[in-house]
Amino acid sequence: QVQLVESGGGLVQAGGSLRLSCSASGSIANLDTMAWYRQAPGKQRELVAAITNGGRTNYVDSVKGRFTISRDNAKNTVFLQMNSLKPEDTAVYYCKAQRVTSRSVTYDYWGQGTQVTVSS
Repeated sequence: QVQLVESGGGLVQAGGSLRLSCSASGSIANLDTMAWYRQAPGKQRELVAAITNGGRTNYVDSVKGRFTISRDNAKNTVFLQMNSLKPEDTAVYYCKAQRVTSRSVTYDYWGQGTQVTVSS
């Protein structure tokens, strides 16, 4: 079982920056993909950014060039650096870890979320 705790959310003005952290209770070196999702009021949860254990990343188009995901396996932490924030980035941000076993069984673990609010 993996427990994830997000931190770093808050209130920021448009154009500002925040850095989200997701700390895992155990080693993330054995986890395949770490990702950040977000959910705005009245909207579905969407994938924001993901990073594989090999360091391959992907981003939703709306954050490309502004957000950067990274992982530090030694510190069991995943980060989301968010620059040039826009009001439409306002949402609860969730960290997700995924582990795929040798028998291709997938386990997903979620954090409790951290609120990001961007004022105009």
